[in-house]
Amino acid sequence: MKEALTQGVVNGAAELAQENGYLSSPYKILLPEEAAKIVDKLKVVPGFRNVENELVLRMNRAAEKAATSARPIFTSAIRKMTIKDAWNILRGEDNAATTYLERTTYSPLYNSFQPEILQALNEVNAVDYWERAVNKYNSLPFVTEMNPRLDDYVTEKALIGLFSKIEIEEAKIRKEPVARTSDLLKRVFSQQD
Repeated sequence: MKEALTQGVVNGAAELAQENGYLSSPYKILLPEEAAKIVDKLKVVPGFRNVENELVLRMNRAAEKAATSARPIFTSAIRKMTIKDAWNILRGEDNAATTYLERTTYSPLYNSFQPEILQALNEVNAVDYWERAVNKYNSLPFVTEMNPRLDDYVTEKALIGLFSKIEIEEAKIRKEPVARTSDLLKRVFSQQD
């Protein structure tokens, strides 16, 4: 079970950590809903014509960079798994392993991702870019002011994507004998077939 979890985690996190791992996937991080108002109004302001594409690219690059820190956190949680945990995962729902990992790693992952995402967003000037865009928007007459914080939003979306990807990897191992790439995986999951 630990091998299966490690394989699913490694595959899922590694794919998302590659360049375009988030950007070209179903887990692509889009702008927050309230950003649509800002983007629409700013498209006519010089220097902000391409604000949406720039921010989406920068947010996804930040998430891809942060995803590299997931592996040791997942590995630690997997090592701490008890026999009862493993049994419950093996006999549980199709997403039992993902649920276990989300329950045991969400807070440490958030605490690891958030500063990395903030740093990555800063490295590509996304935070400044977004803050300038929001501040420009906030200076327009007759608008409701928006909060210029972007890092928390990106962190939450990155984790949702990561756990979704892991759930897909778990499903492959559970349902597709071809995805069971070792003798141990074949023995463990053949009991479910």
